[in-house]
Amino acid sequence: MTGIGAETGIGTCELMAEADIAQDLEAKILSRRARIAVIGLGYVGLPLAIAMCKAGYHVVGIDINQDKLRLLAGGKSYVIDVPDSELQEAVSSGMLVPTREFDQLRDVDAVSICVPTPLRRSKDPDLSCLATAIDALKKYVHKGMLIILESTTYPGTTEELLRDTFEAMGYRAGVDLFICFSPERVDPGNPKFKTGDIPKIIGGISPRCTRLASLLYGSFISNIIPVSSTRTAEMVKLLENTFRSVNIALVNEMALLCERMGIDVWEVIDAASSKPFGFMPFYPGPGVGGHCIPLDPMYLFWRARCLDFYDRFIELASDINSNMPRHVVAKISRSLNRHRKCINGAKILILGVAYKRDVDDTRESPALEIYRLLAQDGASVIYHDPRCKRVFLDGEVIESAELTGELLESVDCVVLCTDHSTYDYEWIEKHSNLIVDTRNAFKGIKSSKIVKLGAPSIYDAPGIYEDIPGTIRFKELKEINEPKEVKEVKWSKETRGIKGELREFKELKELKDLKQPGGIKEAAATG
Repeated sequence: MTGIGAETGIGTCELMAEADIAQDLEAKILSRRARIAVIGLGYVGLPLAIAMCKAGYHVVGIDINQDKLRLLAGGKSYVIDVPDSELQEAVSSGMLVPTREFDQLRDVDAVSICVPTPLRRSKDPDLSCLATAIDALKKYVHKGMLIILESTTYPGTTEELLRDTFEAMGYRAGVDLFICFSPERVDPGNPKFKTGDIPKIIGGISPRCTRLASLLYGSFISNIIPVSSTRTAEMVKLLENTFRSVNIALVNEMALLCERMGIDVWEVIDAASSKPFGFMPFYPGPGVGGHCIPLDPMYLFWRARCLDFYDRFIELASDINSNMPRHVVAKISRSLNRHRKCINGAKILILGVAYKRDVDDTRESPALEIYRLLAQDGASVIYHDPRCKRVFLDGEVIESAELTGELLESVDCVVLCTDHSTYDYEWIEKHSNLIVDTRNAFKGIKSSKIVKLGAPSIYDAPGIYEDIPGTIRFKELKEINEPKEVKEVKWSKETRGIKGELREFKELKELKDLKQPGGIKEAAATG
């Protein structure tokens, strides 16, 4: 006997039987007879299940959260990207069957695993939810099943936790069981990119695995990107979000520097964005949130350490981004001090606790850390968020306050953490006493009440806010360039004793002196 059978010790009949397994699954996918299970009905799993139903597949949705299952049974969506009407149609037609019973897996042809993969306090991967799903799947796995892992994880997970587990049970990955990794790329609340519009990366244990998963996902996703292996697919997701984390950290650090230099980083970014090549704008903020950016790079960092590789960029970016809430609290403290108040005892209103604009997702939200830090320092903290009616913080349920003019006027400081599009920023400014804006949400509104992250406050930079009471003013800045003495600096009545800024004027005097012929020569001699 020659050929593949001879090399592997597999007989011709057995090879034909194995080919029949793959062909049978392929035929079911093409005819929409394939029955699919989605394990984990969260921000990733539920939109994926609905997209499958729309494509004509019958889907079993498995989740252990009874509250979610109760809402799904009643046709009520808890995911912003799934309208109630689409959910109701899928459930009422029987195309989607929500359940917590894993025994439904025995009758399905394909399984997509979309469970949470958080970090432990030690910043190590917590794959307990994935391990639970695999343990349940072990009881009902069968020949011809296609298993696709979507949960973000480190390179090697699919091979180590799925392939090795099932091969130890006697299955052969790529032969009678088909295993792939396809990283989720959900952007909650983005109306432009839904599940079917986002290119889908797929990497299989074997080319046959990749082809079958591509066939399934290609029936409801417009662009499939096959890659050479599960490890490559796993690395793709980590690179995407490490790229974002590092660049956000860079611009956050630039924001801190610009504050000290008396420069508005938002103006700098807007101007730099005019370059049609070689620049991509990222924006500073109070920190990073969501499931991806704060967590995914640490999966790669952990895996790199296992290989004695120290990934300094990832750790540095994580350090900068995770400390932004503390910087915001320090900025709040300085701003209150200018009003002769301190955080201890101050009444502070946080606007927006979702991790980003126009969503109801508070996972890893920096606003919650700011809330916690302010409360620890003795502030009386309340919040308003039009999309998050309540949050759970340190075991306590906190309700969103009603946003009124009276509330704004009664608090010592308003902290804008999430720039929801439904906020009326001019109205908020009108009724507030002091605003710390971490998102540049009040752009275009000139007010002495606003202290902006990444920009000098009215107390920080003389000569920049000449028309705002409470600052040091130059009488005529243009005189610096004229060949005569710099005129005496005039202090406004509202100076509030910022005499430390005199060093700025001394430096300007020295700059003027350099313009004289003697000064230029002296500078050249010492340069």
